[in-house]
Amino acid sequence: MSADVTSSSSEKTQYIGGERVAVLLPLPLGTAYDYVVPDQMILAAGDFVDVPLGHSGARGVVWGPGTGDVAPEKLKEVKARLDSAPLPADSMEFVDWVARYTLSMPGAVLRMNMSIPEALDPPKLVTAYVASASPQPFKSTAARERVLGVLAGGPPRTLRDLAMEAGTGTGVVKGLLAAGVIETVSLAPPPLPVPDYAQAGYQLSAAQQEAADQLCDAVDNGFAVHVLDGVPGSGKTEVYFEAVARALAAGKQALVMLPEIALGAQWRTRFHARFGCAPLEWHSDLTRAQKREIWRTISKGGARVVVGARSSLFLPYPDLGLIVADEEHDAAYKQEDGVIYNARDMAVVRARIGNLPIVLASATPSLETAVNATSGRYITQHLPERHAGAALPQVDLIDMRVEKLPATRWISGTLRDALTDVFDQGEQAMLFLNRRGYAPLTLCRACGHRMQCPQCSAWLVEHRLLGRLQCHHCGHNVKLPETCPNEECGAEGKFAACGPGVERLAEELESLFPDIRYTLAASDTIHSPRAAEELVRTIEKHEVDVIVGTQIVAKGYHFPMLTLVGVVDADLGLAGGDLRAAERTYQLLYQVAGRAGREQRPGRVMMQTYLPDHPVMKSLAAGNREGFIATETHARETSGMPPFGRLAALIVSGKDEASVETAARALGRSAPHGDGIQVFGPAPAPISLLRGRHRRRLLMKTRKDIAVQPLLKRWISIAIIPRKVRVQIDIDPYSFM
Repeated sequence: MSADVTSSSSEKTQYIGGERVAVLLPLPLGTAYDYVVPDQMILAAGDFVDVPLGHSGARGVVWGPGTGDVAPEKLKEVKARLDSAPLPADSMEFVDWVARYTLSMPGAVLRMNMSIPEALDPPKLVTAYVASASPQPFKSTAARERVLGVLAGGPPRTLRDLAMEAGTGTGVVKGLLAAGVIETVSLAPPPLPVPDYAQAGYQLSAAQQEAADQLCDAVDNGFAVHVLDGVPGSGKTEVYFEAVARALAAGKQALVMLPEIALGAQWRTRFHARFGCAPLEWHSDLTRAQKREIWRTISKGGARVVVGARSSLFLPYPDLGLIVADEEHDAAYKQEDGVIYNARDMAVVRARIGNLPIVLASATPSLETAVNATSGRYITQHLPERHAGAALPQVDLIDMRVEKLPATRWISGTLRDALTDVFDQGEQAMLFLNRRGYAPLTLCRACGHRMQCPQCSAWLVEHRLLGRLQCHHCGHNVKLPETCPNEECGAEGKFAACGPGVERLAEELESLFPDIRYTLAASDTIHSPRAAEELVRTIEKHEVDVIVGTQIVAKGYHFPMLTLVGVVDADLGLAGGDLRAAERTYQLLYQVAGRAGREQRPGRVMMQTYLPDHPVMKSLAAGNREGFIATETHARETSGMPPFGRLAALIVSGKDEASVETAARALGRSAPHGDGIQVFGPAPAPISLLRGRHRRRLLMKTRKDIAVQPLLKRWISIAIIPRKVRVQIDIDPYSFM
């Protein structure tokens, strides 16, 4: 028997021996389970506990009082209260809210808060070495004397550090320990450096100072959403740093979310320059041991500033005072697997629950954010000019219908001439193509067979540097076969690469300019903070002349010598009929254009397009951002699409295609209907096979005043779904793949 999870209580009501408590477990469960508090134990909401479950046990959180529906003789006792700071009341309320909004199991949402279960264990002490107070006689050697010399001159050292400083092996240290000459001590982890909010900040312009003052005032005034809207290079980061400083001065924690970890390279440098130390980071590149220490530090209030990816929003902050969502428009904030949510939108909710301000920073605010700002729901701080008088770059469109390039060339003559000028001036350029690898399609010239992923309805992408064909959806990869796999063909050496990726673009660049130095910047090459830092170093030191990159370098970077950005296929994102295709393309191209001319050297942007008359291209060339937003807003409002209406998607998937089709048709027959409600589908998803699972989609569109969650809950409950078929709910879908 179990208790329904509704809402957590912020009151610290205590539960003593013999009383019932509801414990929520980080499992895909919709309910919290009743347990009884044993004698001599006192619990409160938010406490982490060990409880019996099945043949072993589980860890969970005391969520409140039990229901009393279970017979006393059937109740099991809580095993232990864990020695960890409790889950804050705001985090508990956030779990409940996210679960209700996304129609996810509360336990699945809690699992995001408890992503590192070992963080609930007592911290591991570090073993270090010191000279013995009563050393025993020993045989002296030069190596041993070096070890003792190091210990005589400072604090305890770990085994690795001591051996390294003494220039010897760890065996020498262990030999001294066995001889009784040195001994071990246990050390707690060293305290984290504390950001110095009183340290002098950047010299701000009048416009920057005005925006910073408004954000600082907001820190003291509870919940509000502030849109920091500034052109690329306007100094948005430095402005919101002042709000971070104000939160620190008030004794609060601050969270800064970045959509991609690669954006953190220069950001960390700026943070260190402003506050005198690094922030705590949270992202997938950390080891579990690192995450364990960071999680515990945050839960105890020891981490003053955290910078992280979208999952950092679910960390247990006991005293959060400010949230910043940088590049708030970025689609990377959308979580597409497991609990499906948009971290930007959930961050606004987290700020409201905690009664604290949130800053949404972007040079190209999402249409949702722009409409909320226009309506007065959000407060806008606008930075219309680049810092230190730098001018926005000139944007030119290259009409590829006129250029008439050969089939195996992608850099136009006009762009080639511009690159030549940049190299002659000793400046840097960026070639942007939002397509990883060497070629997006490989086919046999003898029979036309296309190399396709066996687990997805997607073509395999050639990565020539790795010598592999890869699927960018499931990760499947193989070597390019020597012969065509089509049994009726079997031709040898007939494979052809179709279309360009950044690797092929770099190959063409090298053939045009044999002496230039270039670097590839894509998620295949920039896969860790260290790799991002090395990329930044080589560019800032002018060790490369050209960056050939994907969207990973489209935003956030500042390179003083970069004066030309060439966009090789500006139309790429406009295909497919996606609701947000025009908006995303405009944002991406506007952001990548913003990398050019960020200091005193004027910048230029050249966009190769076959659609020079498209509204996106015309707005970019004219520098008419407001005009584009107005046109896109009108189109969405006319069609009743978000943010003027609501969307919710059902994704039906399974290993057996017939079962998936049956379930999708059942959902189609039981779809809700009524005034202001439309349901489209079922239809095969654009990627109809993903990781070996067949997929169908249904899309519900409603008026904005209609709550979609009750409709969806009833819809799912009345349809007959085979057990092996999974139905995922995506509220406010961003991707339609």
